[in-house]
Amino acid sequence: MLLREFKPTWMINSVYSIAPQQLKQQGIRAVFTDLDNTLIAWNNPDGTPELKKWMQELDDNNIPLIVISNNNYARVKRAVAPLSLPFISRALKPLGVGINRAVKKLGLQPHEVVMVGDQLLTDMIAANQAGVYSILVRPLISTDAWNTRINRFFEQYVMRQLLKQYPALKWQEELND
Repeated sequence: MLLREFKPTWMINSVYSIAPQQLKQQGIRAVFTDLDNTLIAWNNPDGTPELKKWMQELDDNNIPLIVISNNNYARVKRAVAPLSLPFISRALKPLGVGINRAVKKLGLQPHEVVMVGDQLLTDMIAANQAGVYSILVRPLISTDAWNTRINRFFEQYVMRQLLKQYPALKWQEELND
């Protein structure tokens, strides 16, 4: 697999720093996001006040937010219930299947969508497969479910190679840094 398959469009420290106005400047009309450790901590399903504020800002700007998760339907439904968010479960990331379904559901073009996630090996590859913009965010907490820990091990190597090949790729506070 080529290194560019892992390459995010942007690397932003936190999902909460993604400003709706900056998304609109990029022509982005919808945000798709991973669930665990991107939108909510995997061990805290209720979300945070920052999350609710960010969701409200997106809503105020008519930017839909859809969760795209590899988790099963029951798990995702339970997790997003307090947030009243639409979702696609069993998204089959790193394939672009779930993202493509959501793009089609909204009637948008891939260049009008951004996928936000905390993993190179699932979220960024899926975004690149689907032809949408991508934002890699730092995980909300430093612990992961057991299956994600395996990915993190390999991601360290991939990230080092990415930063070598793409020196302009840097962690930013917001899109317009």
